[in-house]
Amino acid sequence: MLLKNKIDNLKTLLNPENVLTGLEERYCYAEDSTNTRASTGLPDAVVFVESIKDVQRILMYANKNKIPVISRGAGTNMVGACSCPKGGIVLNFSKMNKIIEFNAENMTMKVEPGVVLGDIKKLAETENLFYPPDPSNYKVSTIGGSIAQSSGGAMSFKYGTTKDYILSLKVVLADGSLLHLGAGTIKDAVGYHLNQLIIGSEGTLAIVVEAELKLIPKPESSSVILAYFNSLEETVDGVNKILKSRVFPATIDFMDKNSVKTVEQFYPCGLDTTCEAMLLIELDGFKSSMREQIAKVHKVLEEAGADSITIKTDEQEKEAVWTARRASFAATAKLAPDVVSDDIIVPRNKLAQMVQGCKAICSKYNLDVCLVGHIGDGNIHPQIALDLDNDEEFKKYIQAKSEMYELAVSLGGTISAEHGIGKEKISYIENTVDKEAILYMKKIKKLFDPNNILNPEKIFKL
Repeated sequence: MLLKNKIDNLKTLLNPENVLTGLEERYCYAEDSTNTRASTGLPDAVVFVESIKDVQRILMYANKNKIPVISRGAGTNMVGACSCPKGGIVLNFSKMNKIIEFNAENMTMKVEPGVVLGDIKKLAETENLFYPPDPSNYKVSTIGGSIAQSSGGAMSFKYGTTKDYILSLKVVLADGSLLHLGAGTIKDAVGYHLNQLIIGSEGTLAIVVEAELKLIPKPESSSVILAYFNSLEETVDGVNKILKSRVFPATIDFMDKNSVKTVEQFYPCGLDTTCEAMLLIELDGFKSSMREQIAKVHKVLEEAGADSITIKTDEQEKEAVWTARRASFAATAKLAPDVVSDDIIVPRNKLAQMVQGCKAICSKYNLDVCLVGHIGDGNIHPQIALDLDNDEEFKKYIQAKSEMYELAVSLGGTISAEHGIGKEKISYIENTVDKEAILYMKKIKKLFDPNNILNPEKIFKL
């Protein structure tokens, strides 16, 4: 706990109303969306910053006094990236939520870190432009958090992830100095791309205070196809056949039988609960191309053995299907007191083995699991329903998680595709990433943050 004089000093650096120190207030910001049994620790203070100068003042003070600083957007991450294991100051960016500039001609947008992704998308669409990264919580998650975790989403298969849409960044370093990284141009071949180093660093190297985003033309039309299969092998074969037909869907998402059944009970929208697996495919492009794309995909899905195929072109129907898919985590939460969502990725040709392996591992430990994911990427999200307060069940979950990670790595994959490492996966990174590479990561961390004040004990321990 910070001494009272340090708290008092903190309040002199900016509007005192923006500094929260009450016990109840600090409890509200001790947790993020991570379901965990571990003690997270309480922040000593929560600070609402309103400008770059505010961030600089706080960091200069924190660095001088070696106080941990944890950046926070909406707190929607699932790996404990916003937790406070060493206490410290939570920097809340909800008041730095301005869209600074929208340049439709250049197809760029400059934003503060607290801007919600859904608002970025809406504004871009007023000029028929498009910001593709779409994590499931995009209606509430912020661009700062999205940059910190390098988030992806369903459309990553065709359009890429957050890292592909960042042109430049303004960041504040641990000592309070301001850096401008990258250029506001599509091409930039000048020196090291330090902005790409910051993306996905989970607030451990620097704090993003402004981002310039790349936008692209919004597709003229889209259609959603639901395809139901009686085996996982046929499901994966369907994906491969689609790609061989030279159709490139915006998304190819997957739900197993348990997840389809669970979601339909939670949010009824007419899904077929008798199938073993479902593909959710979104096609986009010119209106004139839709009929041909749909016909090609319909044909190859039939050839792959799809039991039934449904096409959605009405906007409300498409939205209902996507709402159901995005509700899978909430639906799984109805099966037990708690639900934990994980994030594993393997090469697509290993996907059937990964899904079957996850099912077998969870069955061995008698854990209820719903499997969803971005099958086009090879990215699977096992959503495990359990009681975290049950000692025996918790031990089984930890063992199952470890075995799933081992399987992913053995299949040429890795333990996180879009959620990050945070605190929850810190003990697994040593067996996932080249040990020499980790040593260089630690050297980079020490160079940027010599006093280890920026989000300490995340990704790895120093």
